[in-house]
Amino acid sequence: MIRTAKGMLVEYALSFPPLAVEFEFNPESLTRSRTVTFDGSALPIADFRTPSESSRIGQAASAAAETISFDILLDATDKLSDTSHPMHNVALVSGIEPEIATLRSMLEPKISGPGPSQIMALLGAATAHAHDRDEHLNVLLFVWGTHILPVFMTSLSIEEQAHLPLLKPYRAKASISLQVLESNNPFYQVEKVQRMIMSAANMLNSPLPF
Repeated sequence: MIRTAKGMLVEYALSFPPLAVEFEFNPESLTRSRTVTFDGSALPIADFRTPSESSRIGQAASAAAETISFDILLDATDKLSDTSHPMHNVALVSGIEPEIATLRSMLEPKISGPGPSQIMALLGAATAHAHDRDEHLNVLLFVWGTHILPVFMTSLSIEEQAHLPLLKPYRAKASISLQVLESNNPFYQVEKVQRMIMSAANMLNSPLPF
């Protein structure tokens, strides 16, 4: 039986340990979006007739970076009911608050470095603004099967749906939006090669229309 791979978000920075959330339940759907803007006034397009002119016409178009969005379910029900689960005691006390805290931390500026040094830096400059403390958002890696993409988390919405007696959430839905960093990063370069290979494979099943 083939084991289903789990999606994951992990911090890509000089922090130890890095923030990481593995999806216990993979999202049911995932949306990948890209938009292109075209300014027809920038170039004469009336005489566009042949493929050799495509690169000239393409100068009037610009593509935005790809975005990825999905919802994940965070649920500690199994951990709460299974006393042999290694995270049973944590779930009894905190529910899914550790996972929620990790996702929220991924969207907050911080000073790179080991966790203790981050905490001390934050406490020592509690009244300063983030830019005064040289804090910044860290790049994340979105791991999805064979795809590993460098991303920024651009949006996070968490809907807590059930709570323990002390109001610690044990079930929630997290809606996440990511922007892919299309750069010379080695992970993105591998993604480009994978895309080219899959596109070439698709050509075997798709005859040209001319």
